[in-house]
This record gives sequence, C-alpha cells and structure tokens, in this order.
Amino acid sequence: MGTIYGDWLKQQREAAGLTQQELAEMAFMTRSHIAHIEAGRRVPSKEDARRLDRALNTGNVLSSFLPQDDVAVADYFEAVLVLEQQATMIREFAPAFFPGILQTKSYARAVLSAAFPPVSEEECDRRVVTRLERAKILDDPMTPAVWVLLDEAVLRRPVGSGAIMAEQITHVAGLAESGRIRVHVLPFGVGLHPLMEGMLTLMWFEDQPPLAYGEGPRTGKLHDSPSIVHELRSRYDLALSDALPLKESLALLRATAKEYGDHD
Repeated sequence: MGTIYGDWLKQQREAAGLTQQELAEMAFMTRSHIAHIEAGRRVPSKEDARRLDRALNTGNVLSSFLPQDDVAVADYFEAVLVLEQQATMIREFAPAFFPGILQTKSYARAVLSAAFPPVSEEECDRRVVTRLERAKILDDPMTPAVWVLLDEAVLRRPVGSGAIMAEQITHVAGLAESGRIRVHVLPFGVGLHPLMEGMLTLMWFEDQPPLAYGEGPRTGKLHDSPSIVHELRSRYDLALSDALPLKESLALLRATAKEYGDHD
C-alpha cells in the first residue's frame, strides 16, 4: 500500500509543479517525511493526508487512499501497523499486557473483550484476526530481531483464565528458548524505573532513521525526532540494565506458567 500511495503522491506533486520542499512547507510537514512517503517507507497519518489533499487541491483523494476499513485497529495505530512490518529490529517494553505481536489467540481475545466502550463479538473477532496477523512477522526466522522487556506486572495480573495465562507465558518462553526473540523481566523489586509512564516500541529500519511509539488510553504517538528517539532509547537501555538476565527471566516465565496451570 505504501508504494502505491507514494507513487500517487509523487504524481500529484509533480503535476502541481512542486518540489518536495515546497509541498512540505504548504502541508506543514518536513521534506524528509514527504520523501519517505513517496518512497513507500512511511504511511501518513490521517491528518497528514488531509493536509496533503488541501495543499495539492485533490479533494479527499489522498485521505481516502489510506487503509481504514480492511484492518481493525485504532486510527492512531494504522501507520505503526505498516512500519512494524518493515522494521529490521523491534524492542518492546510492556507495562501491563504482552505485546500484540506475541499474543496468543485466547489471550488477545481476553484483552480485546475487555474493551470499553464494549464492542460486538463480530468486531472483537476482527480485532483478534488483525492482532494475529501482526504476529506473522515472527514467521521469518531472522528479521525483525525482537527484544521484549516485560514489567513483572504483565506476568502477575491475570488476563482471562489461568489456562490462558499459562498458554500465553509458555508461548513467549518458547519463542525465547528457540532464540527467535529475547525476553527480559523487570522485577517489582527494582522499584521506580525510567519506563513507568507507559508502553514503548522502538523500531529500526534498513533505509530510514529509527522511530519510537508510545501509547496511552485512547491515544498513541509516533516519534521520529532524533532527539526524542534517542532519549526513549536511553530510557529503555536503563530499564533493561535493571532487568533479570535471559536465563533467569526464562526460569521465572516457566515457573509462573506452571503456577497458573496448577491453580486453574
């Protein structure tokens, strides 16, 4: 989708006789962002698309080009969904739930069923399918390289039944033991840490600068400012330095899964 959109944008810009810099100024965007969109490396947000339509006098053509109906994700996550597929390295910090790309079907359904306002069973099914599709990036044995930092709360707060938690934790432990991902647990005993404000995803790419994505209730923010990405990466590194080593983290995952299985 990104390449098609980028080609279309480039055609419209050139037909209007504008350089990337001129279009960027008219649409209140950066030239590098325009270049990434035209090259198919980025997908614009809805607001970006609306500004591009206004600048190029294309009605709502560019806005309607965005993938809004074929995937069931929040508006603010649409661009991240595409970037996640392009990343060569992903580092996740999870404060409350297992990251979406690691969720089992039962765990994802339990999480999504708790949505507020409530959604229909059909809509919940759509969201579960989309979440499981995201996990397919792990089918490639090498790329992206994935590191996961889990707050201990992710393991201790039950989501759904004990059987669901046991299956979910076992799934993640298996991915780590096979070497497909690296997982570390940040124990409660660490106390305050630099990532307590919320979830964080760091992404690296082959042909563009790294990005950071943070999320809170009903909101998500994609950061491409080098200084902000550097700060968030440094916070991640500091928190990771206090986490349990891989071997100890795996032992905790296995023990916790057994506890859930025994008490279900």
